[in-house]
Amino acid sequence: MVFTARTIEDRMEEAALTLRRLPNPRGSGPKGFGQSWPEYVHDAKHAYGYHETRMRVIPSAVEIQRMEECIDWLRLIGSEEARIVWLRAEGWRWRQVCIKAGCVRQTAWRRWVAALQTIANHLNKHEKTARRGAAAKKTADERAAKSRENGSDTLL
Repeated sequence: MVFTARTIEDRMEEAALTLRRLPNPRGSGPKGFGQSWPEYVHDAKHAYGYHETRMRVIPSAVEIQRMEECIDWLRLIGSEEARIVWLRAEGWRWRQVCIKAGCVRQTAWRRWVAALQTIANHLNKHEKTARRGAAAKKTADERAAKSRENGSDTLL
């Protein structure tokens, strides 16, 4: 697979969506200040489950694995660029991204494009070397099989 900046952007958006869909049960975060007593029910309509339910689709193991892979990609770029890429993946508007990053829109956009291209270049180079190594191993295995067929037990 050949990675482009567009495919990296799509995978990052998918990763942000998967992270948002992960279960985060109530009380699993930091406690902070508060009381230990359960909330008191003030109205009868809230006491018996007459509130709106929220359906949640939990991501599959493959989606979680792809999300973790995308998060690992963020280590290939600088921290400021990673922040811009992740904010855009989460769907933040450019104005808010610029405020968080502390730069003007054109600079933020340039850093975002450069970061996506850096990730794509690194992944393509890594895949190319992996393919080359697999091809070299395959040819070495073929030569060894050929030498066994010819009856020579010498190592090449």
